[in-house]
Amino acid sequence: MECVKAFEVYLKQEKKASENTCHSYLSDVLQFIQYILEQGGQPSEATLQMVENYVAYLTEKGRSVATITRCISSLRCFYQFLEREGIAKQNPVQGITLAKVERKLPEILTSKEVELFLEQPKCVDCKGCRDRAMLELLYATGIRVGELIALNVDDLNLSLSFVHCVGRKKSRNIPLYPTAVQILSDYVQEIRPQMVASEEEKALFVNRNGMRMSRQGFWKIIKSYQEKAHIQKDITPHTLRHSFAAHLLENGADLRSIQEMMGHADISSTQIYTRIVNQKLKEVYRKAHPRA
Repeated sequence: MECVKAFEVYLKQEKKASENTCHSYLSDVLQFIQYILEQGGQPSEATLQMVENYVAYLTEKGRSVATITRCISSLRCFYQFLEREGIAKQNPVQGITLAKVERKLPEILTSKEVELFLEQPKCVDCKGCRDRAMLELLYATGIRVGELIALNVDDLNLSLSFVHCVGRKKSRNIPLYPTAVQILSDYVQEIRPQMVASEEEKALFVNRNGMRMSRQGFWKIIKSYQEKAHIQKDITPHTLRHSFAAHLLENGADLRSIQEMMGHADISSTQIYTRIVNQKLKEVYRKAHPRA
């Protein structure tokens, strides 16, 4: 299992993979290793036939094509690492080809649903004001939840109306609209000082204990306001990120600017929002055109 620990270090330090990516890759690798050991084999000596048998095993277990494809991607990366380190003589995943998985379009909120959702936190106490500021900032910038909770007070420049965000591989400055600036200004000046555990705390958003907000804590906040808003769509922190991008595109923003604001390394990741907007236009056309 030492090679798995070394692989984890490689993912985090060299690949700069996110926490979620590391967790997925390691989970896939460990499940494959368990399968190989149960078959009486050694992971470092795995063959193409063993991998093909594993794919058949996952298929029989009812795993989706998307799940199996992700697993193969994890194993390919793992064995490339083992080859580089001289632990494995070959990459048994190299010859595996799977059916191309059609990327599912992310669900977005309408502008009215966003307004309804953002109205749910009531600024009657510190928690309500903090929650309103977090949700407003998330929709205003489209940043990832990990980036949101990692923000420090110094990352805000409210006088120039932007936030400095340190992403996975590069940092970026994202503009803020006036409403977000006002809500964040009220939070930073009046609410946050009442919530922090100590003056040394740098985190922009803190929990009830006055320490940096956690990913799990923010997830619960999102879910609680979804229930209060009675929105049937499954809202996650990424839903607001997707909605941010789609709404910008709908209102005339160019893909390169959206790519920069979202911190996408490849514009192909941003182009999926074009498909969302086009799909929406088709739905409007089918409903509105008299001959459709």
